[in-house]
Amino acid sequence: MKIEGWRARCLIGLGHRLLQVWARTLHFEIDDRAQLIGSSPNERYIGALWHNRLLLLPFVIRRYLPERRGAALISPSRDGDLLAGFIQRLDFEVVRGSSSRKGVSAMRQLAEVIAAGKDVVITPDGPRGPAYQLGPGIIFLAQQTGAQVVPINLEYASCWRVKSWDRFVLPKPFSKVRVIFGPPQRVALTNGETEFERERARLQETMMQLVEMR
Repeated sequence: MKIEGWRARCLIGLGHRLLQVWARTLHFEIDDRAQLIGSSPNERYIGALWHNRLLLLPFVIRRYLPERRGAALISPSRDGDLLAGFIQRLDFEVVRGSSSRKGVSAMRQLAEVIAAGKDVVITPDGPRGPAYQLGPGIIFLAQQTGAQVVPINLEYASCWRVKSWDRFVLPKPFSKVRVIFGPPQRVALTNGETEFERERARLQETMMQLVEMR
């Protein structure tokens, strides 16, 4: 059943409030290898994290990187409708679409966001996986815009795992959350599928090096 109208607004509002309370119980530890915190937001970045770590990222950005503005790529699914409304409540723009090769319109919109001087965030294995498999869209976007990719990961000392395709992670209240901003990655221009696949695999491996709990 599709949830829309006032029911959707109530659910989004309740979820937003609950997450704020929930997040305040967590103990955050920041590992800023990208040196983002406190720096002037002159460089535009493409933030990349795996889909199962997405829940707390808007909260983390708002708390620790309040000077950075941008947009998140959210799938056009029914679940995406609720997530989009929730993210917009955290003062983040939303682009609806896919990070796959077929998500041409979404990639074009994200390129426009970057051209306007803002950051974007992508879950490159979303919206349907396979988990930890980096789709080609983020490579195309980085090559088109010249923006560097910042790998992001959230590790939880104690959590629940949802029975979903990516085993979505929910941190338990009062647990520790380690937020890792990896060093920015420059995606090289490529000629042909072999070079493209080599660059895609390199970025995927770079992201996986940050992941401890799989």
